[in-house]
Amino acid sequence: MTGPTNASSTSPASTTQARTAQASTAQAGSTALGDFLRIRRSGLQPEDVGLPTYGVRRVPGLRREELALLAGVSMTYYTRLEQGLSNNASPAVLEAITRALRLNEAERAHLMDLAAPAPTRRRRNAKPDRVRPGTLRLIDSLAGTPAVVLGRRSEVLAWNVLGHALVASHVDFESPDRPAERPNLTRMLFLDAHTRDLYARWGEEAARAVASLRLLAGRFDDDQHLHALIGELTLNSAEFARLWAKHPVDICRSGLKYFDHPTVGSLELHFEVLTPPDDSGHRILMYTAEPDSPSAAALQLLQSAPHWS
Repeated sequence: MTGPTNASSTSPASTTQARTAQASTAQAGSTALGDFLRIRRSGLQPEDVGLPTYGVRRVPGLRREELALLAGVSMTYYTRLEQGLSNNASPAVLEAITRALRLNEAERAHLMDLAAPAPTRRRRNAKPDRVRPGTLRLIDSLAGTPAVVLGRRSEVLAWNVLGHALVASHVDFESPDRPAERPNLTRMLFLDAHTRDLYARWGEEAARAVASLRLLAGRFDDDQHLHALIGELTLNSAEFARLWAKHPVDICRSGLKYFDHPTVGSLELHFEVLTPPDDSGHRILMYTAEPDSPSAAALQLLQSAPHWS
């Protein structure tokens, strides 16, 4: 069995890169709200919101004054908000902007996170993440269902034997028990060749991972380890940087994933994400196959294969 690659560990490969990444992402965090508003505004056309088109449009999407009109706020106020010069928008104003931008549920939640006053945010870096004993018992009881517990940075906090065999069989099974060596699924997706080859539709998985990480970065914007991860990936993966710049946001609760597994071949699996009723940012990722399908047979084969656990 191949040992863990550098891409799977939670420590950045270069101290200098890590410091640069952390500084750059911390600075970017202060303008995240403005970036999000600008990108969403540029994605709307006047005809999308019932406004007439007139004059020469030098930039894509709605003008600031058009968005301000739709939201019922002054152009000066909206401009200050978009430029990061105002951080005290009321819930009513944010809801109005949500409607004007036609934001979905995930995008609305992201906007509220980005606009939240800094004093209301708690520091979350003091202690390593711990998985509740009940959660560990749950995933261990699902012997025939691949299950992985992820932290807010997409690091693996725990997995059952089949979850490990499915998503990272080349990594030490016990690595989640060592905080400094926890595999990070997003880092591995972009920087680890084994993980890239695992996903038959890598582009879909990459887009989903970035959209989920964006949502978490807005919610846990005081997590410096999360900022460092984003900076590291931006520096080392042009594909990640390109996707990140689009500011995608998605909750990613369920869907289909397509695997090209080195042991059992092709699998088409449904995934479901369960979230504990707390503010930890933990997620329980579970995979299932359609009954009596080739993917179900492949999962059974994977379960019966030797594992180094």
